[in-house]
Amino acid sequence: MPTKTHMKSLALSMMLAFSAGSATAGVTDKDILDDHKTNDDVVTNGLGLQAQRFSTLDRINKETVDDMRVAWAFSLGGEKQKGQETQPMIKDGVMYITGSYSRVWAVDARTGEELWQYDARLPDGIMPCCDVINRGVALYDDLVIFGTLDAKLVALNKDTGKTVWKKTVESYKAGYSITAAPIVVDGKVITGVSGGEFGIVGAVRAYDAKTGNPVWERPTVEGHMGYVWKEGKKIEAGISGGAPGKTWPADLWKHGGAAPWLGGTYDPETNLLFFGTGNPAPWNSHLRPGDNYFSSSRLAINPDNGEIVWHFQTTPHDGWDYDGVNEVVSFNYRENGKTVRAAATADRNGFFYVLNRENGDFIRGFPFVDKITWATGLDEKTGRPIYVEDNRPGNPAASEDGKQGSTVVAAPAFLGGKNWMPMAYSQKTGLFYVPSNEWEMDIWNQPTSYKKGAAYLGAGFTIKSINEDYIGVLRAIDPKTGEVVWRHNNFAPLWGGVLATAGGLVFTGNPEGHLMAFDDKTGEVVWEFQTGSGIVGSPVTWEMDGEQYLTVISGWGGAVPLWGGEVAKRVKHLNQGGTVWTFKLPQKYAMN
Repeated sequence: MPTKTHMKSLALSMMLAFSAGSATAGVTDKDILDDHKTNDDVVTNGLGLQAQRFSTLDRINKETVDDMRVAWAFSLGGEKQKGQETQPMIKDGVMYITGSYSRVWAVDARTGEELWQYDARLPDGIMPCCDVINRGVALYDDLVIFGTLDAKLVALNKDTGKTVWKKTVESYKAGYSITAAPIVVDGKVITGVSGGEFGIVGAVRAYDAKTGNPVWERPTVEGHMGYVWKEGKKIEAGISGGAPGKTWPADLWKHGGAAPWLGGTYDPETNLLFFGTGNPAPWNSHLRPGDNYFSSSRLAINPDNGEIVWHFQTTPHDGWDYDGVNEVVSFNYRENGKTVRAAATADRNGFFYVLNRENGDFIRGFPFVDKITWATGLDEKTGRPIYVEDNRPGNPAASEDGKQGSTVVAAPAFLGGKNWMPMAYSQKTGLFYVPSNEWEMDIWNQPTSYKKGAAYLGAGFTIKSINEDYIGVLRAIDPKTGEVVWRHNNFAPLWGGVLATAGGLVFTGNPEGHLMAFDDKTGEVVWEFQTGSGIVGSPVTWEMDGEQYLTVISGWGGAVPLWGGEVAKRVKHLNQGGTVWTFKLPQKYAMN
């Protein structure tokens, strides 16, 4: 049951839920598969399983957006005003959102009135690396499912907020947590884990969405055993990548990191899940020579049994914490008279990749940031980076005292040319709209050893801005040519998601608190609204009662002020918050 005592009675809460339309049939597999084609709800993270974050709604457009006004605002309240990175979900007139410290709300989407709130009972020993955020829920049947900072999956009744089932995914005492929104495919709720900075072993797991019973698990570090469950029995399903330690030295693979901490996408055309994996552990790459499979990679996974069908490693032998978790967006394009089933991903390492999503083959790649120092480019056939060996942080063992290796200045900084914040793909323009950052870092290596539940880095760093007048850059990128069609510079780092619409608009927010609408072809800012706190969440749009609505959550936080080095000084004056802002056009624009 909800762990917060409300002044409202449960009966009143259920009455409000019924009036908003939530006491209806739940979310089906078909609803999820069709989410990118329907406009009266948002039931997937990404406005569709392929995560294009594109809406076919066009009532809010370049001509009408200036008339958009606030419909309602809802405060998350309390003292837990840390980073708010959620993407709202909307079904049958009810909005479902998460907040910092593993909280969930159901809100009347017409009025902004709270229906129920759930607060996870978090233990004192949680170890989130990069703020106490949560990026959203999954909806299935009559359930609202989300992950917690103590590495649990929790399923709540959508009308009451009462707990239906709860499963421990991993031990928070070993450094595991969950911050991503789960994904539901064919009745299975699928999640990754966070914790790469603590030497955990990354894995993707699937559970029966209605019961919480395990279906399969697939470790994302080479050498670990995968499992499937049949008739309630756990059965070995093969070792990931073959022999233990094949691309790892000694026993380093046993605590190899590679956490799939951002969550996944799904392509029904190929029946493949796409998950990215995080950094190999520890950061000190001299302790683990080799490519270190499957860290800093994109994985294609069979959703039926967890088998890794193909992988593409963006930063083999990662020595800069570039990870490889950023979302894989499926899209099709025409070339030489043929349809190419492609997948795009913009990596923290500064390169944008276009892959064949059927087999993982490299199609093309190009820089999408202004400065890259660790590699001169990508091999045109394989996509493997061409390293600048002098730009790898030095080996502490080669130093006089053995305590610190030589320092290098590396760009991008480890927070990446693009971090978690999701990009959007417009089916109208054929462009990707990529939130990115221009920064660099001093980075050096140190000796380290694994200890359960302790930081496992072996590196030190300081992040620095490259330019005085901006760090963040929103770019419109042509995936077929690599051309940057337009760019918009922002003083502070960009850390929020992007939404593209058929109305010719691109929406995103900045840490300074502005929700902005851009002309999708020119990059001109055609509308903006000050929300009162930095935006690090992802906007969504939907249709209700013949009107188009748009919602974003405002609440500054996330990794930048925690790990930001000199950059943190640039944003230290920004206020925290927690407000859900919902907008619409005046009634005269409503569909008759």
